[in-house]
Amino acid sequence: MTLKISSYVPCVVLCLCSLFFCGMIMAGNAVADIYRYVDEDDITHFTDAPTDKRFKIFMRDLKKDKELRTKLKYASSVNPAEFEQLIKTCSEKYGVNQCLVKAVIHAESGYDPNAVSSKGASGLMQLMPGTAKSLKVADRFNPKDNVEGGVKYLRFLLDTFRGDVSLAVAAYNAGLNKVAKYGGIPPYNETRTYVNRVLSYMKSYQESGI
Repeated sequence: MTLKISSYVPCVVLCLCSLFFCGMIMAGNAVADIYRYVDEDDITHFTDAPTDKRFKIFMRDLKKDKELRTKLKYASSVNPAEFEQLIKTCSEKYGVNQCLVKAVIHAESGYDPNAVSSKGASGLMQLMPGTAKSLKVADRFNPKDNVEGGVKYLRFLLDTFRGDVSLAVAAYNAGLNKVAKYGGIPPYNETRTYVNRVLSYMKSYQESGI
């Protein structure tokens, strides 16, 4: 369903529009998020099935959002929906499962684009300086640059390990050489805990359909 509204209409109409969408969600009729964008003719478009990258999240499906936050324990200060379209675009570009990308972001930074680890990794997907440089990531704190670089790296790891998600995730955490050295997931508690966490998050995202 797509709704078009001129940006020049009175504020009350926009309020009524918002109330309409809220009513749909509260009544259980909405089974998806609501997206919006304003085109070059100053027309505002609303839809629950975006087909254009200009659409940005406008209203979350409250039930799904609550379920996901309960399962995955997001920090109250973050808004994963803000990066939904970016993740979708990069995932499709490199052929990486969106749920896997979300799981890695969640495990790495908790969706904080300004996160910095004690080892120097930074951004949503916690790229190390050397990795970022090899991936030609200009700004590790820029969500677009960071996610594109991280997803591209995941694609490389998945190809290297012939689609084995566990090994790719282990290499993302411990490094490609360590996984090659041990012929599997390295015997490090940190790495094994990380792999289990990412796979668990991935499953939760898949089950939630978000």
